[in-house]
Amino acid sequence: MVSHCKLILIGLFLFNSHIASSKESGIRTVDHLQWTPLNPLRGEASPQAADLWGDRQTSGSTGFLVKFKPGFISPPHIHNVSYRGVVIKGLVHNDDPDAQNMWLPTGSFWTQPAGEAHITAAKDKENIAYIEIDSGPYLVHPKSQAFDNGERAVNVDQSNLVWLDANDIKWIDAQQDVQRAFLWGSTSNGQLNGSFIKLPAGFEGQLKSEGSIFHAVIIQGYLKHVKQKSTLAPGSYFSHTREGEHIEVVDDEVVIYVRTNSKLQILSSKK
Repeated sequence: MVSHCKLILIGLFLFNSHIASSKESGIRTVDHLQWTPLNPLRGEASPQAADLWGDRQTSGSTGFLVKFKPGFISPPHIHNVSYRGVVIKGLVHNDDPDAQNMWLPTGSFWTQPAGEAHITAAKDKENIAYIEIDSGPYLVHPKSQAFDNGERAVNVDQSNLVWLDANDIKWIDAQQDVQRAFLWGSTSNGQLNGSFIKLPAGFEGQLKSEGSIFHAVIIQGYLKHVKQKSTLAPGSYFSHTREGEHIEVVDDEVVIYVRTNSKLQILSSKK
């Protein structure tokens, strides 16, 4: 007879194995994320955050979502690390404490240097942003600890993005009206970079990176992940395999933020 303790241990093992298998699939749907306070010291006034990949409380790189209440305004503060941000829903302002509001809509991109004093605000009914750091942990410190790390902040409204297509980029399939907007980094092998990929209605095909790193976050529209049979809403995440990720556009148009460390192939299965 198996003891009660052994049954518990077996159950925990199976439960943890299921979690590991789920994580290996590389899918995080926004409806099943675990939200916790971004800045626990502020209690209920803190925005909520959910890790998509990595762990923002450790020393590694991380990508996570932040959810702001309508009318949220932070006090002036700094962070110990630099970060990049992408607006997924709502309107977000991130700038110097004395700057006029510049509300960034969905698909906009900004960066925040470590040590630079700033405020963050949001004013729509639902406000969600994707935040990415190259090293953690992600911490909040008072304005009095401000310092200059040599970087300068960037705010890019979605209307100011430069989109390139198959006429400009040889490794985008010319059969489909796919576009790419480069945001940061280098596409040389082994070098990290981030960009937006815009897929048209009816797109079926693959996103394939030659590198060892691939993180993708849905910014706008709905995407079907064929292998996992999952429909990914804005804020959802998927990673890559060596064979690439087979995807289909469900909505009229989909915008994806992709972080990788090599060139990216966008291959259409429709000819």
